[in-house]
Amino acid sequence: MNEQALIEVSGLGKKFTTPGGIIEVLREVNLKIYAGERIAVVGTSGAGKTTLMHILGGLDHPTTGEVLFEGSSLFALRGADLDNFRNRTVGFVFQFHQLLPEFTALENVMMPLLIGGVARTTAVQEATEILAEVGLEQRLNHKPGALSGGEQQRVAIARALIREPRLLLADEPTGNLDSRISAEIMQLLNRMHQARGLTMVIVTHNISLASSLDRTLHIEDGALIGDKLN
Repeated sequence: MNEQALIEVSGLGKKFTTPGGIIEVLREVNLKIYAGERIAVVGTSGAGKTTLMHILGGLDHPTTGEVLFEGSSLFALRGADLDNFRNRTVGFVFQFHQLLPEFTALENVMMPLLIGGVARTTAVQEATEILAEVGLEQRLNHKPGALSGGEQQRVAIARALIREPRLLLADEPTGNLDSRISAEIMQLLNRMHQARGLTMVIVTHNISLASSLDRTLHIEDGALIGDKLN
């Protein structure tokens, strides 16, 4: 394991102001994530797991503390620079896929490339290749509504990886799937991890999934209460 962490989190806190008062979602979280690690984040609903993932990916800003990516402050980035970081460096997978229903599988996977300014012909080629890699070469022109839950999640994984990110953040990627399809999705993620040298952070309630990864972070009431090697 490299001495320099890919991600270093120090004193991380997040508060939301609501009509009922201030809610502290994360408090004094400190952790390091190294390149190539597969990390599970576990805890009860509302513990702060998803908020942590959003902050690691630059989707949300902390109230206090700092996130360093390869030694540089993530939130020193602003505007287009932060957008570019999310587009090029991080891939996101969500429990409910968040595919655009009016577009085909191919078009959904092409989207990050087109947003990043890649030529359409190149985007079509690269999206076709990665959809074949996740086993959906026969489903390119199907819209999400014509795909099974497992197939939709494969499209979402392909979309997350199309720009060859270094970090994959997955929020309950198997939470809406049965046990057999969940196992297939995890096999796919592990295959992608090995082939691409990904660093993966996976929020999950699935204990067997968590224990199959390299490390487990346990968050309760916004605090990191456990960090163990599996």
